[in-house]
Amino acid sequence: MIDLQIPHDELMRYYRGSAQGVIARARNGQRVQFPARALRRFVSYNGVCGSFELHVDAANRLRAIHRLP
Repeated sequence: MIDLQIPHDELMRYYRGSAQGVIARARNGQRVQFPARALRRFVSYNGVCGSFELHVDAANRLRAIHRLP
């Protein structure tokens, strides 16, 4: 589980192509990295904010991401 607070102006770096991945710290202290495109459906006018659950496969590739209530 990760908590994200990415402002809109920072997200624009991903859309322009100057950044490809998101690096975050999970609640258990583990560092996680995943493609920024996985957040597209969660982007609002203010950016991306909330708690998320990541689902990965045996090779640690992102398979799904869900926003938690």
